Amino acid sequence: MIYFDNAATSWPKPARVVEALSHFITEVGANPGRSAHRLSIEAGRTIYETREALAQLFNVGDPLRILFGLNATEALNLALCGILRRGDHVITSSMEHNSVMRPLRALEAQGVIELDVVRCSSEGFLDPTDLEAAIGPHSRMIVLNHASNVVGSLLPVAEAGAIARKHDVLLLVDAAQTAGAYPLDMKAMQIDLLAFTGHKALFGPQGTGGLCLGERVVVDDLRPLKRGGTGSRSEQEEQPDFLPDKYESGTPNTVGLAGLRAGVEFLLEQGVEAIRAHEVELTGRLIAGLLDIPGVTLYGGHDAEMQVASVSFNVEGIAPSKVAALLDERYEIMSRVGLHCAPAAHRTIGTFPVGAVRFGLSYLNTVEEVEAASRAAREIARSES
Repeated sequence: MIYFDNAATSWPKPARVVEALSHFITEVGANPGRSAHRLSIEAGRTIYETREALAQLFNVGDPLRILFGLNATEALNLALCGILRRGDHVITSSMEHNSVMRPLRALEAQGVIELDVVRCSSEGFLDPTDLEAAIGPHSRMIVLNHASNVVGSLLPVAEAGAIARKHDVLLLVDAAQTAGAYPLDMKAMQIDLLAFTGHKALFGPQGTGGLCLGERVVVDDLRPLKRGGTGSRSEQEEQPDFLPDKYESGTPNTVGLAGLRAGVEFLLEQGVEAIRAHEVELTGRLIAGLLDIPGVTLYGGHDAEMQVASVSFNVEGIAPSKVAALLDERYEIMSRVGLHCAPAAHRTIGTFPVGAVRFGLSYLNTVEEVEAASRAAREIARSES
């Protein structure tokens, strides 16, 4: 079997991730911060060491400014609903995932914000000058995905960070597709809020993710999404006002975070630059292979250096769902089909409402798998046309 659905969830995981999950369940298992016994202390240490590993990966000065949650979607909702106030103006792009668009549209419908969606090119790229032109007197936040989950196109996040600082606007980055697969430096890229998920290129399990707070984010300006038990200040009925407890109510997914720590440690040992280089090679080979097939339409910029390892295509005369089914049934190739929870992106690249077939590669895929997938796509195009 060839697994090319890594843009949805990476699989398989490195062996050390599985071992970390098993170790926590069998040897630790306790609730962090709720007791003083050794197992509870070990569970708390596991969470803090995960924060430290992520702080190293993203260049976050204080590990306590990494707030854990279920995924990037929850982190984005915390940032958007927690910071934005009535009358704020928000700028985003036409390549966003629904985890950005739906909370923004809800805030817009409630009359809380005014929203500008800056049009990207049909290849999925954003001109920074168009972004800056959209800034107005009430602009509060720029929200961008770092890379499209549909065609992998990289948006100019560093340039957006400079624009945000120039105009005293916050920059929120959805790094669901780049965290672990592309070098990320919050300070150098001037990112104020970074939403990440653990189950994609960070090689952690599902149900892990979070929000990193840059130095310009004032904690008092960020309202929690939920309130409840934290294991701290239990004598008070009010939510703690310090990090990270203010935003982390309820028993955390400690076993998941143990797995995430192992995934991040794997990345740090391999080196994100080496991971990026391997994925660029795989993506370049896949692009070349699909472009060479008559009847196949390939979307995006066709340049592996300008995207992450997600490639979307259609076969002329065949519904995307049928192509994906044939890939699975005939060739045991797992892909993703449809609108990828990103209708705005598909409108931008011209594939709405039909959608497309997506191959999502990872560091653990091989050149041989890419070549096999290209051959399979060629045979499907030839036999079904």
